[in-house]
Amino acid sequence: MDGVDLPERIGDYAVERELGSGGMGTVYLARSRGGRTVAVKVARPELAADPHFRARFRAEVDAARKVGGFHTAQVVDADPDAAAPWLATAYIAGPTLSGLLAERGPMDEARLRLLGAALAEALQAIHGCGLIHRDLKPGNIIMADDGPRVLDFGIARALEATRLTSTGAAFGTPGFLAPEQAQGLEVGGAADVFALGAVLVAAAGGQPFGEGTPMMLMYRAVHEPADLSALPEGIRPVVTACLAKDPAHRPTPRALLDLLAPMSTAKPAPDAAAHPATEVSPATPPPTLSTTPSPTPTPTAVSAAAPAAAGGIADAATVSAHPEAATEGAGSPPGKRSVGRGVAAAAGALLVLGGAGYAVYSYDDASFPPATHELVLPESMVDGAYGRDVEHRLPPDPLPDDAGRKGATHYSADYTVTSAGTEKGVAFRTVEVYGSSGRYKDPEEHRDGLMDAMTLTGSETVSDPPRTIRPPGSDVDIRCETVDAKTVCGWGDANSTVAIGFTPSAPLDVAAEETRRIRAEIRRPIATSTASP
Repeated sequence: MDGVDLPERIGDYAVERELGSGGMGTVYLARSRGGRTVAVKVARPELAADPHFRARFRAEVDAARKVGGFHTAQVVDADPDAAAPWLATAYIAGPTLSGLLAERGPMDEARLRLLGAALAEALQAIHGCGLIHRDLKPGNIIMADDGPRVLDFGIARALEATRLTSTGAAFGTPGFLAPEQAQGLEVGGAADVFALGAVLVAAAGGQPFGEGTPMMLMYRAVHEPADLSALPEGIRPVVTACLAKDPAHRPTPRALLDLLAPMSTAKPAPDAAAHPATEVSPATPPPTLSTTPSPTPTPTAVSAAAPAAAGGIADAATVSAHPEAATEGAGSPPGKRSVGRGVAAAAGALLVLGGAGYAVYSYDDASFPPATHELVLPESMVDGAYGRDVEHRLPPDPLPDDAGRKGATHYSADYTVTSAGTEKGVAFRTVEVYGSSGRYKDPEEHRDGLMDAMTLTGSETVSDPPRTIRPPGSDVDIRCETVDAKTVCGWGDANSTVAIGFTPSAPLDVAAEETRRIRAEIRRPIATSTASP
């Protein structure tokens, strides 16, 4: 980046270079007057006008300053009242865990136990200060010379709370989300333990919930068992406990330490200075639903052998990857996941999946508009131009009622162009449909949350900023934007909120017109006798 584009100073820190930028703002490498290097995360200027963001940022910074322990990046300074609020943390040199795995391959059991114990210590420190991380993943873990460090506090927490307030949607990283997060329910520290289990599967060369779209990964997290085949047999019972669907059945971080490192024989990690410093990108954050730690869950009884005395994790011996498992981050830049939609590890995703076993709250019917239409996902759309992808088929999923949504069901499907579509000269090869039908007080806010889910990666490039279009023949406004190589359009009406992703990208007017045609095909009237009052 050209130095003339850099700010000279942020607070008392002289800016040296940009480390990364993304959905929450920009991260700079800077130096204090005493010569200490720090990573300064600066929120986007437009966030400063949001009172929810500033209030949440101030509270989260106050809490994050208290986090200590061996395995977190210390918050050293912040200015919540700046024109663009910023947060400075100690700059941690070293590769991310995802980068280390891409370079050296999966870890053996001894190193997995050391990694798990280090992360458990980090979670103890975080939870002890009344915080929940909510986005533990390989891209947020720096393999420093003295052991793993967990990153991301402050701005990310405030930004996620702002989005939660404005859209009613929760955000996070598919593949590492606990079931309660994937359903948009309140989360506690047990959600971080679930993510720790998923991180250990990734570090062993596996993918706990496979590949696919974000919605598919979240659906599996809620409804299907994790794939633990890449893990060594000796550590599977511990990870199984971490990945329990019921948060009350997951071990506490303290219990994990007893299970992973009962003999306290692990040696400190060796010097990892040979690794290049990590270019830290600001993550698109997961949800801030509660800053109160969850009640202490009952640890699941699992057996655990003492870890072998060995060198540190950064010097880990590697083992061959499971033949059907891809290494986390392999072939991708650090912090990226190689999944079906190329979701970055920092990707924000709308978490709207519901499921049995969780409370559904009742709200006054009179406060919601009547239901007149519902969604369907046909086998083909637009006169046969697009055919449904049977490999990525998910069943409709009921959603829990909340203050802005009632009686809703989520739908998700991928479509690909057919020979008929090619002959007709349609502009798109693939069409992704994410949406729900029900009754909404503010459907356009739900629409915006869905569009964010399809576009936010933490390092996205906006080619065409959002624009509201009403194509001829449409009875609703359609909002469209182009991010990276995808054009995304969406609508929100009293009965449905939908986002549609088109690839390759196209002019917004073209995508809006195709959205109008799709909307006409996937919304159908509800018979009067069955319509809600």
